[in-house]
Amino acid sequence: MKKIVTLGGGTGNFTVLRGLKNYDVDISAIVSMADDGGSTGILRDELGVLPPGDVRQCLVALSDSSRLMRSLMNYRFEQGGLGGHSFGNLLLSALEKVTGSFEKAVEEAGKILFIKGKVIPVTTHQVRLKMILKNCQVLEGEREIYLSQEIEKGYSSIYLEPYPKANPQAINEIMNADLIIVGPGGLHTSLIPNLLVEGVSDALRQSDAKKVFIVNLMNRRGQTSRFKVSDYLAELERFIGEDIFDYILVNDQEPPKELIQIYAEEGDLVVSDVKDGRVRPASLLGELKPGAKKDLIKRSLIRHDSKKLAQELMNIVDHL
Repeated sequence: MKKIVTLGGGTGNFTVLRGLKNYDVDISAIVSMADDGGSTGILRDELGVLPPGDVRQCLVALSDSSRLMRSLMNYRFEQGGLGGHSFGNLLLSALEKVTGSFEKAVEEAGKILFIKGKVIPVTTHQVRLKMILKNCQVLEGEREIYLSQEIEKGYSSIYLEPYPKANPQAINEIMNADLIIVGPGGLHTSLIPNLLVEGVSDALRQSDAKKVFIVNLMNRRGQTSRFKVSDYLAELERFIGEDIFDYILVNDQEPPKELIQIYAEEGDLVVSDVKDGRVRPASLLGELKPGAKKDLIKRSLIRHDSKKLAQELMNIVDHL
């Protein structure tokens, strides 16, 4: 059985994992620990726990439990003192307190959800993501970085404070993988934070695994405006130390013009400008269900299809 490792955070990881779990592969999801927004941020600050949000999404993506149980993990309270909190975040935080270990909490939650594979925090240390812009402004935390419109003007540094060591299990998974998948996901908030953990970039360079980069569909205005595929690769190389990717998975399907117009104030389409043999163009867009448009936030309108992504990834796995 081929061993696949994903590296990321947020909805990008969720999409990849949800598709891959339907195949006969050994999956390990390595998850960023830099999340500090919303429910996750409150739980971090008030309880001193590690951020549960991105881990919760990965657990749900890999779960083979009932639809009800998956819905329960994502259920978000709307009122009262728990307003804004998801049940899954509360469960993971409670399990961390009961077991004394976030890793153990994730393992126990995985048993409850009958997950196929493993979910592994990239580090078990409390960290904050910070960025210093060229104008000397300091962005404190993933949320501030995500909301910033100034990053495209240049930044001088992005780092985790304090500088954390990698979770040894994460390094072991990377070194023993057959295929490592990076992306899709927020460049500065989901992908790079993993590379800032001591030992991760070294392991990625040294691993004999084939590596694939799944390119985002859309840029984020003010951060990666007008980024082409080559820009994403250059930014990742800056932190990994070299261009490690054997395959570059790029969407070649044009979204409906009305969706691009709706999305315009948030970002633009990523243009593919890399012409070498590593690039694998494919139709990867998810369908927008009729009647759902008004209920979706704009950044969800143009999104990857988990089944299409998984098919393309398995085409790579089958030739390893």
